[in-house]
Amino acid sequence: MTLKIESAFDGKAVTVRLSGRIGEDQLNAIQAEVRRYHPRLAFNLGEATLVDREVVRFLAEQEGEGVELLDCPRYIREWIACERSHGLPTNPMEKEC
Repeated sequence: MTLKIESAFDGKAVTVRLSGRIGEDQLNAIQAEVRRYHPRLAFNLGEATLVDREVVRFLAEQEGEGVELLDCPRYIREWIACERSHGLPTNPMEKEC
């Protein structure tokens, strides 16, 4: 299954449901949703089946800017914590999680 993006507005904020595999190549589409709905935005990750490192870094950055991560799978939450503990390195020679 590839990425499926669905948006829902509850009168206060938009929840963007990200379902399936989410890879770096889909970040442009997700960033378009952020630009459209920020700052009243939440990501529902309950149906995310697989993410890559760039997506985890993106989600960590978005959460740091106030985007809520709903139904975030435990492995994604732990990976975000690991990336944050290492300062979200961009140099491939830095320690990886």
